Amino acid sequence: MTTREDALSYGLSFPDTYQEAPFHDANWQLVRVKGSKKAFLWTYERNGFININVKVNPEWRDFWRATYASVIPGWHQNKETWNTIILDGTIPTEDIKRMIAESYDLVTDSPTKRIYEAVKTIPKGCVATYSQVAKMAGNEKMSRAVGNALHKNPSPGIIPCHRVVDAKGRLAGAFAFGGESVQAELLESEGVKVVDGKVDLAKYQMK
Repeated sequence: MTTREDALSYGLSFPDTYQEAPFHDANWQLVRVKGSKKAFLWTYERNGFININVKVNPEWRDFWRATYASVIPGWHQNKETWNTIILDGTIPTEDIKRMIAESYDLVTDSPTKRIYEAVKTIPKGCVATYSQVAKMAGNEKMSRAVGNALHKNPSPGIIPCHRVVDAKGRLAGAFAFGGESVQAELLESEGVKVVDGKVDLAKYQMK
């Protein structure tokens, strides 16, 4: 991703978004969320490259800056909560999309965001079911969305998705982060006993 058009197109692919040029300067094109009118994607040309500003979780802010030289503290914005991405071709498109998606989630009350926040509340030594997480996230009918969100978990070290099991206490068939045995190993390291790929919900389920 190296063009403004690509960045704006991806930003506008999210629900309830619109494009705006609020500064009477065509160089500044923003993507906002309807209703709140919060901007999560700023685009502008600077020093010969298209730049985009995205909101960032402080837990990931320094990771992105350390990983890519073309991710710098937010230009003309709060450097604690915004990063600038210079679209010079050195950053894989998938990582740029990931950063834009994270920015969108941070300024919206998205189901994915609520799911991640719910999972963070599962204490060490306990597990929760998909439906339990869905209920904590505000909609007990979105168990499938919980599975999808956890499969794309951007922060496995912060969002403990290994603590989520199915309604019978079974672990994920192919755990998303490192192979089938990883979930069991992580749970057992926290004191949760796994027998034949299952956890005893009567003993370990979060109340």
